[in-house]
Amino acid sequence: MNDKQAVAMAAVQLVEADMIVGLGTGSTANYFIEALAARQQQGLRITTVASSHISMIKAQAMGLTVLSISQCPDVDLYVDGADEISPDHSLLKGRGYDLVMEKLLAKAAKQFVVVGDHSKWVPALGTHFPIPIEVMPFAWQAVKKSLQAIGGEGDLRPNVAKDGLCMTSHGSLVLDMRFPQITDHRALNALLNNTPGVVEHGIFTGLVTQVLIADQGVVTAHA
Repeated sequence: MNDKQAVAMAAVQLVEADMIVGLGTGSTANYFIEALAARQQQGLRITTVASSHISMIKAQAMGLTVLSISQCPDVDLYVDGADEISPDHSLLKGRGYDLVMEKLLAKAAKQFVVVGDHSKWVPALGTHFPIPIEVMPFAWQAVKKSLQAIGGEGDLRPNVAKDGLCMTSHGSLVLDMRFPQITDHRALNALLNNTPGVVEHGIFTGLVTQVLIADQGVVTAHA
């Protein structure tokens, strides 16, 4: 069992009967979906809501009931990974660019549990990756100009084939930006929240209930 499987197995033990469970997106989240489906087959009653079309399809294929967030605004437990985790349990997310649903679920959940391996710990957000920023397609140039005015550096994210631009499942473009002059991610969070044309961004602060980290098969919990 690898670390992603180990941490997913630990997270699934937090699920109780009749919970509405938020499903994350990514390789670790896929292991969690598989483990959750196995628990359902053993008799556990659960309902799920997915953070992306990819997770929804995966969950439905595994036999899980998936509702839309409009049908269940209150989520008992949301389990998802992160690209980076800071010492105060703030997160950088968005390499998979489903930020809107991920942040909605994180905010709606009574418990938001983040799963990952030890490589996710960073001294500050933006250590390994730029900040993903979803922008309205007609406003991306204005947003980029606003972000450059506060020291931002970056550009639109290309698609995987490198023959066009990345678009989110909600039709937004994505600016991948670094802010070398802003070291406080809470301040950057506020600045991005107040920038017109920004749909959502990858800084998640003040939302995490617990972090589960696997290292060589050993899972530790950080509250």
